[in-house]
Amino acid sequence: MKSMKITKFVVKVTRGDSRIPEYVQYIDCMPIVTTKNRKLALVMGKFTAEDVVDSLQHRSRCDPELESVEVHV
Repeated sequence: MKSMKITKFVVKVTRGDSRIPEYVQYIDCMPIVTTKNRKLALVMGKFTAEDVVDSLQHRSRCDPELESVEVHV
């Protein structure tokens, strides 16, 4: 059986002076928890990821962006 590739998204966050990107790890708590380890990032669908980006843009001083990830199913 062949595995399929599906495109999912992680949300990358850059904060002010930090050169190290962080990735959203949890979204079900306040504030949103981030991690510097991309493998621990929350992999989500495009609409959920866009909601997270919108939420972060409105309530924090960071620059969130979507980053696509190939997921094997």
